[in-house]
Amino acid sequence: MDILVFTTSVTAPEQITRVQPLLTSVKAIEEWNFDLEDCDNILRIVSHDVSPRYIESLLHDAGFLCTELEY
Repeated sequence: MDILVFTTSVTAPEQITRVQPLLTSVKAIEEWNFDLEDCDNILRIVSHDVSPRYIESLLHDAGFLCTELEY
């Protein structure tokens, strides 16, 4: 299992609702959540073999910035 962490431009629950179908459609994603209280609007993903670039692309196509954070 991999844990991926991203900074995003998602800032509101309504925006999470727009992204939800994209993230839930990826079978390799076990769990995901946003931390809108964090200054970086963190997206955490628990997955099996999902490329960080793929997640960045998904959110970008939905109109959001998304960049993997190294930890």
